[in-house]
Amino acid sequence: MKPRKMWSVLSLVALCSALVFAQDPLKVDPAHYKLMFENASVRVLHIAYPVGSKSVMHQHPDALVVMLAAGTVKFGLPDGTSQDSDMAKDTAMYTPAGTHLPTNIGKTAVDAILVEFKAASPGQAVLPASRPGMTVNVLAEGPRAIAYKSTASPTFAEPAGTKHDFDQVVIALAPTQMTLAIDGKPAKTTWARGDAQFIGRGVAHEAKNTSGNPVDIIVVAIK
Repeated sequence: MKPRKMWSVLSLVALCSALVFAQDPLKVDPAHYKLMFENASVRVLHIAYPVGSKSVMHQHPDALVVMLAAGTVKFGLPDGTSQDSDMAKDTAMYTPAGTHLPTNIGKTAVDAILVEFKAASPGQAVLPASRPGMTVNVLAEGPRAIAYKSTASPTFAEPAGTKHDFDQVVIALAPTQMTLAIDGKPAKTTWARGDAQFIGRGVAHEAKNTSGNPVDIIVVAIK
């Protein structure tokens, strides 16, 4: 390859890489997207759009959004079209990878958690249809994950050393007391609405409902 052509190709690759990087919502729209935590499996973002606020065009991988408040959002698409989405509080939706420009067109602020999946392809783990001490209702399902709205009974407990063959993101739906100790680290005992924790597949943990009341959570179980 001639030097001039090589530099042209390299420049094009660099430009494309820069454009992809620039579409990261944390970089182009930090006012509405905040990082909660990130690891090799997921990136979890908190999304907050005041009424009437508008983002910029950005990109997400396959993801699953959990609505902490009801919201109505118009998604502008790269081809100039748009789609409106009206979601209720405490619901979830699986979203394939794509590029969009959200605008809050509703009458209330958008408050949501986005779980982005980082694996190159979906996993093969079998996700549970039920769990001891919990009622489980499917909210959303996609190739990579299922979101369950679950209620832990007052007697719910997973003993020390419990392991699952799937990753999971646990999101609290109300202030509560529940003990979750992961891999020998200090336990989380007090939860606010929207608090989230990650439990990796095969990682030993211990969980117990210490509130004395049923506890509502959303679990994003990842294959």
